[in-house]
Amino acid sequence: MTRIFGLAGSLRRASFNAGLLRAAAELAPAGVEVEVHSIADVPIYDGDLEAETGLPEAVVRLQEGLAAADALLLVTPEYNNGIPGAFKNTIDWMSRPPAGRTLFRGKPVAIIGASPGNFGTTLAQTHWLPVIRTLGMEPWFEGRLMVSRAGELFDGNGTLTDEATRARLTEFLAGFARFLGRPRD
Repeated sequence: MTRIFGLAGSLRRASFNAGLLRAAAELAPAGVEVEVHSIADVPIYDGDLEAETGLPEAVVRLQEGLAAADALLLVTPEYNNGIPGAFKNTIDWMSRPPAGRTLFRGKPVAIIGASPGNFGTTLAQTHWLPVIRTLGMEPWFEGRLMVSRAGELFDGNGTLTDEATRARLTEFLAGFARFLGRPRD
């Protein structure tokens, strides 16, 4: 079984991106499990807190989940043309020792996202690239999924109801699974 650690970057209860991640878990191809994780319990990074008490339990749980996974799926909103602060903060915490950057090095990663705007999450997905490079992840660039006008595609609970978008997500996940099945150096 291939395990994909899925992380949505929104705190909103009816988040389009959390809904997109839940849909990914439902639509994963045979032999692939997309695990749904949340950033909700991760505090703002504080080096003094880290020095005094170590890593917060929420961060340790996320690190353990990522360590056990074969790949990472970032499901990103776009705030002010970039990465949401809470989402970046979570990755910053997760990259702290003792496991830290070694969790990310060589880890295959894909990025998707949903936005109520016309351009999906194009700029946020691009904004993630320096972070991915710095952490040494292996990005999958063959597929792209940017869900535009999300307010028309999700219900009031953040559930993806649009069949065309569900089909695009299914195709994206199949492509990512093929990428994960390729031999690596």
